[in-house]
Amino acid sequence: MRVGVATVVLILGLAASRPVYQPPLSYYLALGDSIAYGFQPTKMPGARASVFNTGYVDVFAARLRKLAPKIRVVNYGCPGESTVTFTRGGCPGIADGFKLHSAFRGSQLGAAEAFLRAHPGKASPFTLTLWGNDWLPLLLDTCKGQVACVQRRGPATIAAFEPRLTSILQRLRASAPKAEIIVTGAWNLDPTQLVQLKSIYRSLDAAIARAASASRARVANALLVFNPSGDAQFQRMRLCALTFICSKSDPHPTDAGYRGLANAFMAASGYPRG
Repeated sequence: MRVGVATVVLILGLAASRPVYQPPLSYYLALGDSIAYGFQPTKMPGARASVFNTGYVDVFAARLRKLAPKIRVVNYGCPGESTVTFTRGGCPGIADGFKLHSAFRGSQLGAAEAFLRAHPGKASPFTLTLWGNDWLPLLLDTCKGQVACVQRRGPATIAAFEPRLTSILQRLRASAPKAEIIVTGAWNLDPTQLVQLKSIYRSLDAAIARAASASRARVANALLVFNPSGDAQFQRMRLCALTFICSKSDPHPTDAGYRGLANAFMAASGYPRG
């Protein structure tokens, strides 16, 4: 069968645009904020990091070990991290007294790049959760939860956030061209405004998806976990069950919520389920 030049170019272009698939290797590198850290408000910030052991990283790692029993976890997740501090350094969690799972100096991005230089071709997958601390200042501080304000100012916040996330993912991809990278999508944190803010959270989630696509990364669909389809009452019950937002006014996931996120990462990864 003869294949024309245009067909070859099209095939190569499609291959280049697909997310990277890489079976689990020697290290699982977890990056991001308090969600990556596994924070829960029922556990004190000054506690040992090992106390925070029911996060999605822990659950996902347990499933990875069924595929790669000797895989080791490096979790640089730091509470309070935003795309700005992730790149520049100065994670608030360190100043707040959190003991990190995997300690680092400087910026988390720099630590990740240094780790990858020291372990070339041995780290996959990566997971990255990094959007909440870019978004919450608008939602809570600027807009005080007012829907009209969030709808008006949200697009500009998303437009500023997207290139920062894109740059981070491009640097990670440059450091590990063959690694599988999975990014956490966004979800609505407020059970009282699930309908009113649905479109703006979908816009935020779409920005994350675009940033991931530009670096051939995958996206764990958190909207399906925390904001599934259904009426407002069902959605509120779901968010209240999977986060501490209703019981403690804290948006971090419960154990069930973190298990749901781990399921989303597993679904996004393409790995066989053990």
